[in-house]
Amino acid sequence: MKINTGKGTISLMTLIAIWSISLTVNLPGLAITPMLGNLDKIFPHTSELEIQLLTVLPNLFIIPFVLLSGKLSLSKSKIKIVVVALAIYLASGILYFFAKSMVDLIVISCLLGIGCGLLIPLAAGLLADTFVGKYRMRQLGIKSGLSNIALVIATYVVGWLNHGNWRLPFLVYLIPAIPLVLSVFLRGIPKADLYPAFVTPSPDVKATAKVASKASVAGVPAKAIHAKVPAYVNDEENGKPCRVKDGFIISRVWSLIAVYFFVCYATVIVSYYTPFLMQFDGMSDSDVGSVTAIFFLAVFLPGFILPYVVKMLRQTTLIACSIVMAGGIILMVAGHNFGVMCVAAVLVGFGYGVFQPLIYDKATQIVTDPAKSTLALAIVLAANYVSVSVTPFIVDGLRDIFDPHHLNNAFPFILNSILLGIFTFIVIIFRRSFVFRIDRSYY
Repeated sequence: MKINTGKGTISLMTLIAIWSISLTVNLPGLAITPMLGNLDKIFPHTSELEIQLLTVLPNLFIIPFVLLSGKLSLSKSKIKIVVVALAIYLASGILYFFAKSMVDLIVISCLLGIGCGLLIPLAAGLLADTFVGKYRMRQLGIKSGLSNIALVIATYVVGWLNHGNWRLPFLVYLIPAIPLVLSVFLRGIPKADLYPAFVTPSPDVKATAKVASKASVAGVPAKAIHAKVPAYVNDEENGKPCRVKDGFIISRVWSLIAVYFFVCYATVIVSYYTPFLMQFDGMSDSDVGSVTAIFFLAVFLPGFILPYVVKMLRQTTLIACSIVMAGGIILMVAGHNFGVMCVAAVLVGFGYGVFQPLIYDKATQIVTDPAKSTLALAIVLAANYVSVSVTPFIVDGLRDIFDPHHLNNAFPFILNSILLGIFTFIVIIFRRSFVFRIDRSYY
């Protein structure tokens, strides 16, 4: 069976091999979380610092290696990077079963972060290289859905395994064995897609820069990859010139990073702070777990129906998503029962689930050189992990200013409902800008 890419075809097995990479990208830290409360029993004399290092360091390692992966994709074989990353990831999963101290756990978790960091940009990058236009948008939606549903299922599995031996939850880190076995089918990706030649700018592009620096990619002559890089490109919507540096359209880069950072920050509070809010309202741990699971289920669903959502909402897609997310956060503040919290989780999760793959798709359009698509994705994806890491510091810092005695458990939601309201207004005002508009060819 052949799959249409918009510029040719690939085999179904090649597509499944690319999809399978997405099963692994959201798993770091998952097996560690349930055991945090029992670490002092598993490893007596465990310090608070060691626990903090175990939870924070792996995420900090992911960020630089996401960027490194994007950089390596310019000069190394992307398929080899995938294989090496999966091997590191899988080796880390196996090493967990031999850990005998907290130091072992910390070191292995950092190693897992390295493997995952190298893998994350290529999970989307290989799809961005292989597909174009509405086909790429659809596949990036599926990739987002697969990574999120893998997280939901793995969370339930870890919770179930946690009732046995403390090492059993680490079984989820053996999932990389699946894409590693299937990686042989990645050879079915056309080399012309993996290492695209630079496309000559259209007449509306002002090509005034000198020849780009040369690089040799997996045996492909550098001159076949890089040509003259335009110093400016004209915005498709308003015709205004946008500055280009090293193949990156600067205004698009920063606007996309800012939007993705904020959207991640605005929605990750659901998983961070919902437990405190619901417990304060007298709801059980089971209710908290259900609302969290519903949130992640709502995040994964849009990935599989993204083309239909875009076709229905068209240019109002991101405006509607912003309104839906803001409405969900407001409901979490106003609602004090389980049913309302479930509805709120669906609204926030669905809005974020549409934003995420559309941002991935736009990340491939912030460069003038197709060979840098994976690097572009790496830069934008890093914003997600930075956002997830700094969200508690942002919320706690603002809470110390506006709620110094921490009397209001709903403070994170009140704060973000206000910020999302402002963000929605910005989306409406700048709806025709690159970061918020929808390509007409998608509907």
